[in-house]
Amino acid sequence: MRRLASLILALGLSGCGGSGMEDLQTFVAETGKDMQGKIEPLPEVKVYEPFTYNAFDLPDPFKPRKLSTAGGGGMQPDLNRPKEPLEAFSLETLKMVGMLSKQGVIHAVIQTPDKAIYHIKKGNYVGQNFGLVTQIGDSEVSLREIVQDSAGDWSERTSTLILQE
Repeated sequence: MRRLASLILALGLSGCGGSGMEDLQTFVAETGKDMQGKIEPLPEVKVYEPFTYNAFDLPDPFKPRKLSTAGGGGMQPDLNRPKEPLEAFSLETLKMVGMLSKQGVIHAVIQTPDKAIYHIKKGNYVGQNFGLVTQIGDSEVSLREIVQDSAGDWSERTSTLILQE
């Protein structure tokens, strides 16, 4: 019985022993004949040329510099003057909402961003740039502001608050 089992096993293994892949092996061998690997040459190495820094006497562009405030000319705002309430707001956030006359003096009605209402007249200060009210008309308030530029010089500019409908 043992012999019969070993004979059947040998016959089974001989049946599996045939490759059956001759056509695949032939295809791979024929395809690989014509192929040749092409490797591109390495890029040419550039020679390193050191850079010599000769600008030691120039200012360092990465170091912050202070602007000199020696300028200023003759015009400067009165920094010792007590501030008025509307000087706490930038001019862009204030709105002129009306105009009225009290005892012959024309007043403009100004609204702040927090919806508070103020009455101003000619000579009052408005805004954060020392804006002096120079004229109040039916539809606008004219201001003369004193602003400082980056060099520290003071200059005048005119601004207006226009009546908001």
